[in-house]
Amino acid sequence: MTLLQRVCVLLLSVSLPALAGSGKLTGTAGLNQVEGSGGGGIVPWATLSGYDTDSEVSVNAFLTRVNLDDYRLQVAGASVSLYDRVELSVARQTFDLTTIGGDISQNIYGAKVRLWGDVVYSDLPQISAGVQFKELQDDDIAYALGSADNSGTDFYVSATKVHLGAVAGYNLVWNLTARMTNANQMGLLGFGHTADDDYEVMMEGSVGVLLNRHVAVGAEYRQKPDNLGLGEEDWWDVFVTYIPSKSFNVTLAWAELGSIAGAPDQNGIYLSLGGQLW
Repeated sequence: MTLLQRVCVLLLSVSLPALAGSGKLTGTAGLNQVEGSGGGGIVPWATLSGYDTDSEVSVNAFLTRVNLDDYRLQVAGASVSLYDRVELSVARQTFDLTTIGGDISQNIYGAKVRLWGDVVYSDLPQISAGVQFKELQDDDIAYALGSADNSGTDFYVSATKVHLGAVAGYNLVWNLTARMTNANQMGLLGFGHTADDDYEVMMEGSVGVLLNRHVAVGAEYRQKPDNLGLGEEDWWDVFVTYIPSKSFNVTLAWAELGSIAGAPDQNGIYLSLGGQLW
């Protein structure tokens, strides 16, 4: 059994004592982003990934695929939300190099703590702080491009707020995240550069409108460092999410990820399936 599989088993086992489900409004838990943390598609939010209250535990799982012009990104992950206070997550990313063959894999282990507020009921935004430890499994390409390390840790602080009935009677949600990182393409191309592996603060944001209890539309933006000098560009997407129940959600998006490893205009379809297991 791999380390990632052991962590998944641990996340599932610690959740067994309590069942979550009725405490929060459908949709207010957000989704699981491509690094496993609760949030949007490419940006972590202050929301925790589950619908648990302060006396409950919940478990979520997700699968995501992003089809780009020259690459394919596949992500599988799971998370546990503990008593509406702490989130633990794990994700496995596989980046298929379709034009040259082969793939790059990365494991990501995350933790997030809700520091203050509630995304719906407090006047000010919910605030959370999180970390994502990233461990590259295939580092030959990263080192060949000049990366300094094959593992690294991102640190972030997020603020998220839902404004009920704010847009023509529809609910508005927004998120702002500040991330300290030296990851190249999320870490899939390593961390830092041999000449400079300092951390930088990158800004990320999301905005969406909940058309009803089950459908949301919106957009996201993620600032990126260019440590390797390959023209790494900021990311953005536009999305529509369907949440028929707390146990299932599906998100379809158009993602513009710019230049990746020197290949320009990497744009394509983002599809994610997920939901609360218990």
